[in-house]
Parts: sequence; structure tokens; C-alpha cells
Amino acid sequence: MARRKGGKILIVDDEKNIRHLVRSMVSKENTVIEAEDGEVAIYMARRHKPDLILMDIMMPKMDGYTACKTIKMGPITRAIPVVMLTAVGYELNVELARGMGADGYITKPFSQQNLLDMIARFLKVPTEK
Repeated sequence: MARRKGGKILIVDDEKNIRHLVRSMVSKENTVIEAEDGEVAIYMARRHKPDLILMDIMMPKMDGYTACKTIKMGPITRAIPVVMLTAVGYELNVELARGMGADGYITKPFSQQNLLDMIARFLKVPTEK
């Protein structure tokens, strides 16, 4: 049986229960770190250099748009893919997220399979035998 080794994923959401839910969906094959707002996300991205960031848009202190733009402008973090996770699915928000550098966008609620499919688009991890 082949065992897949995943990547390091930073989950950013101000709601602890959402972070816990996403962690439970992705932690089986990935290392997960968490941040509760955009400011902490930037710090964690610089410090831990995750392979992927899953980030909420609407958060206190610093929203996901601003954090995404800051991450994408940083020389250490610009290559990290950022996928926005949000309850707001309006096309204008999708375009704004793309304008800030987001690489993907998932509207809440989402299924575990949709989330794993999105992660697979960005994490090209070989399988171990």
C-alpha cells in the first residue's frame, strides 16, 4: 500500500472551530499550523514557510485580503500558494482575492473532498511505497 506524505499547511481563521474542522479534514496526510488572524498569518508564513496557506477573508486585526497581499509581496513568502476560504462567494470577492494574489478560492460550506482536491492542485507531493 502506498503512503502519501503531505505538505505543511497554514490554516488561518479567527474562528477556532473552523480551524479545528479544517485541521481534521487535512491533518491525516499534512502537517498543520494555525493562525487566528492576518497579522499572525504573516508572522507564521515567514517563520514556518508553509507549502500552502488556507485563509479566511473576514478576520479581526487584519483581513485575509491584506494578509494575502502582504504575503505575496514578501520575498520569503511570495511563492507560497494562498487559497481563500470564505462564506462570501460573490464574484466580486473572488476577483478581489485574485487581485490580492490569491491562488484559489473556496466558498464555505465546502466538502472535505473539495478541500482535498484544491490542496492537491498546489501540493505536488510524491507517493512513498
